Amino acid sequence: MDTGLRVLSILISGLVFYGGIGWLLDNWLHTSWWLPVGIVVGMAAGVYLVIARYGRSE
Repeated sequence: MDTGLRVLSILISGLVFYGGIGWLLDNWLHTSWWLPVGIVVGMAAGVYLVIARYGRSE
């Protein structure tokens, strides 16, 4: 269960961090497309970190 919660927290933190950056860029640049880009990049980064940390079997 500990590993599952760590994986979940990595995925959520990626979404929140990069989605937040996208939201800030949207407000600063008066656009509407940085938030979805930030969410997609955050999810991809979260998945990459999970695979890099827990995907390798030893």
